[in-house]
Amino acid sequence: MNNRIHCHVPYPRLSGHLDHVLANRLNTEIYLPADALDTMVWEELATQAQALHDAGLATTIHAAFMDLNPGALDSAIREATRLRFRQIFQAAELLRPRVIVFHPGYDDLRYGDNRMAWLKNSIAFWREFLPRARELGCTIAVENIFEKEPSTLRALLEGMDDPCFRHCFDVGHFHLFTTVSLEEWFRELGPFIAESHIHDNHGKADEHLPLGEGKIDFDQVFSLLKRYAPDAVWTIEAHSLERLERALKNIAKYV
Repeated sequence: MNNRIHCHVPYPRLSGHLDHVLANRLNTEIYLPADALDTMVWEELATQAQALHDAGLATTIHAAFMDLNPGALDSAIREATRLRFRQIFQAAELLRPRVIVFHPGYDDLRYGDNRMAWLKNSIAFWREFLPRARELGCTIAVENIFEKEPSTLRALLEGMDDPCFRHCFDVGHFHLFTTVSLEEWFRELGPFIAESHIHDNHGKADEHLPLGEGKIDFDQVFSLLKRYAPDAVWTIEAHSLERLERALKNIAKYV
């Protein structure tokens, strides 16, 4: 597989799919939810990571995100988030990912008038983790979720002002929630993009369809990615093996 393309695999499902991953030489983005972190057998993860490294396959990580928020106004929520993210970096020691994707936790409906407080908390939070990312040689990338436009993410990225802190552009979330054009999003955040999550939908729900099976204009998406972020990882977020196979077929013309 082209080294820029990764395939989303939830943990612990990696155990059951490892032979398929190795046989088909699939670079992986390993999703580590909270329950997987709670029950992690670290020796087993070390063995799986070594198998991926021995095969010459690249990895990225998608961090736990449910209920977590690096910019939370409640310090107890930030502390719970800190605990989980420390576990993510423990896994990163073994997996040696190129990128670790995190949800930033911002939602304009919740934080509207508290945007600046959220931003201040976020910048302070992430500065704790930057030395660890540098030590491991990986990039932290914050993913767009509910953002209607790019200004809050841009403020966070500019506030961090560090090449180890970048953006993961999720095209499916963009299509669902964002009110600006693709061109405007890329003008603002394109140079910050280290990774893009690739999946399709019809604009009503986060369907995670193979690209080309919904309403997203992927000709435009890949043209902009190649112009603004030529070295970014492309991660296929397909939620079944059948969808992954269709997505891999459909993405081939863009590689």
